[in-house]
Amino acid sequence: MKKFNLYLFLAFAVLGVGLAACSDEFLNAPPQGALDAGTLANEAGVDAAIISAYSMLDGWAESWGSISSPWPASGSNWIWGSVMSDDAHKGSEAGDQGQTEELELFQWAPGNSYFNDKFTILYEGVARANASIALLNGVEGIPADKAATLAGEAKFLRAHFHLDAYKMWKNIPYYDETDTDFQKANTEDVFPRIVADFEAAAAALPASQGQVGRVTSGAANAMLGRAHLINGDYASAKTALDKVVNSGQYALLPCAQDIFSTAGENGSEMVFSVQASVNDGTSEGQNGMFGDRLNFPHGGSPFGCCGFHQPTQNLVNAHRVGDDGLPLFTTFNDTDVDDAYTGPLDPRVDFTVGRDGIPFLNIGVHDPSWIRARSFQGPFSPKKFSYLSGENQQAGGWVSTQLSPINFPIIRYSDVLLMLAEAEVEGGNLERARELTNMVRGRAAGCAQGADGSVISGITDGAAYANYAVSTYDAPWTDASAARAAVRYERRIELALEGHRFFDLRRWGTAGEIMNKYIAEEQPKRAYLNNSAGYQSKNDLFPLPTFQIELSKVDGEARLVQNPGF
Repeated sequence: MKKFNLYLFLAFAVLGVGLAACSDEFLNAPPQGALDAGTLANEAGVDAAIISAYSMLDGWAESWGSISSPWPASGSNWIWGSVMSDDAHKGSEAGDQGQTEELELFQWAPGNSYFNDKFTILYEGVARANASIALLNGVEGIPADKAATLAGEAKFLRAHFHLDAYKMWKNIPYYDETDTDFQKANTEDVFPRIVADFEAAAAALPASQGQVGRVTSGAANAMLGRAHLINGDYASAKTALDKVVNSGQYALLPCAQDIFSTAGENGSEMVFSVQASVNDGTSEGQNGMFGDRLNFPHGGSPFGCCGFHQPTQNLVNAHRVGDDGLPLFTTFNDTDVDDAYTGPLDPRVDFTVGRDGIPFLNIGVHDPSWIRARSFQGPFSPKKFSYLSGENQQAGGWVSTQLSPINFPIIRYSDVLLMLAEAEVEGGNLERARELTNMVRGRAAGCAQGADGSVISGITDGAAYANYAVSTYDAPWTDASAARAAVRYERRIELALEGHRFFDLRRWGTAGEIMNKYIAEEQPKRAYLNNSAGYQSKNDLFPLPTFQIELSKVDGEARLVQNPGF
C-alpha cells in the first residue's frame, strides 16, 4: 500500500483539538470543513482519523496555510539531520532558501520561520493522533482486538511526533487526548510520557498488519530503542532493540539499493516508513515526498530541478577505505575523492552520491550540467532517494519530475542493528557489537554500481564501476573506544542523507568538535562557510520559535520558556 488514500481530514481538527491560538474563542469554534464526532463515531471513522494522523508523517499538510514552506516540515528531516551536519550542504545557489543557509551556517534565530514550520507540523500530527484517541474512547462496539490495535497506532504516532520535537528542542509541551489547555508550559520532562506511549503501542500492536505502512509492535520497540539512545539509556535501548532483532520479523535485503526502489521499499528490512506515491489522484502529487521534492539534480539532468541537499566532499571522502577494505577513521579527509581518484572506496558511495562521469542509477551519466552552482555547493548530487527510470509517472503539477514514489524509511533494520551495536558497546559487549556491525558491512559487500548503471552482485566483478572495497572486522574487538568509533562511523556511511547525522552527533556530545573541524577543513573549498558562526554550546538544542512563544502567552506572560542561549 502506498500512502493512505483518504483525504477527508486535510485540515483536521476533529473534536476541536488544536495546540495554540490567540483566543479561547478560536479553540472553542467548530472547525470549518471538518467532520464532527457524531459522523465519525464508528470503527471506520476512527480508522479514518488515524489515517489522517499517518498522513502527517511526510510533513505535508496539503496546503502551506499556516507554514511558510513544506521543506523544513519534511518527515525526512533532510534539513535538520543532514544539512546541519557534515553530510550535506543546503545546495542550489546563494540566497535560494536563505532560511536553510542561515541554519547551515549556525546563524540561528528564533524568528527563522523554518523553526515554526517544523514545530507547527509536528504538533498538527500530535493533534490528529489525540483526536483519534478521543474519538476511539467514545465509540462502542469495536471488537476489543481491533480497538487495541487502533489505540496502539494512535499512541505510536503521538509518541513519534513528540519524539521528533524532543530531538529538536527537548524542552517541549506534551499533549494527550484529555488536554483542554492548549497553551501549556514546556517545563515538564516529557520523555517518560513519550516512552510510555511507545511501550503501550508495543504491547497493543500485532507483529504484522494486513495493510503495509501501518505500525507494528516491532516498529514500536525499534522507536522505543531509539528514544532511549537519544536519552543516553543504553541498557533500556538494548532491551527494546533486542526484541526487534529476536522477533525474526526483519532481515537485511541482499543489496542496500533495494530499499530505495519501489520493488524493495516495503521488504524485510523496512521497519517503519513514510509511504509515498505518485499519480494517485492528487492534484500535484502531494504524496510524492513533497517536502523533499527539491532534492534532485538540477539543470541538464532528467529531473530538471532543483539541486538542494548536495552531499559534501567530506561525506564522499568518508567512503575512502584502506587496502584492507576498512574505514580510514582519522585520515579519510586527507585526500579528496575527485575525477582523478583511483583508490579503494566503499561501494555505498555510488548508491548515495551522484558523481560526474558515473552512471546515476539507470537515469544517465552524472554530468557537470546537473549541478546548479558548482563553485558554491560543490560537484555532488543526492542519489539515495532518486527514483529509477520508469518509476515516476506523475502527470501535471509543478515540475512533475520532482516527485518520488520511493518510501522514506523512518527506521529500517540496518539502523536497528547499528543502534543495538552502539548499546552493546556501551554495555561492554564488544564482540556482539562487532557481530552486528559486520552484518551491515557484509551486506555492503553484496552489490555495487555497475559500469552500465545497473546494480551488480558483489563488488569485485569486472563490471563494477570503480575500485570498490569493503571488509568486515575480523579481529576481535577488545577496546571500547575503537569499537565505539567503528559503530559510529558505520552509522554515518550506512545512513547517510537519511536525516540522522546531526542528531547522532548531538546525542554523542561530539557535534562541536566534529562540526567545527569540518567547517575549518571545508572553508577553502566552499567559501560561503567563512560566514559560519560555528557550533557553540547553545547549538545543543534548537531555539523554540518566537511565534509559538508569543502564542503561548497568557495574561501577557509566555508559558513556553526559550532554550538557553537564545
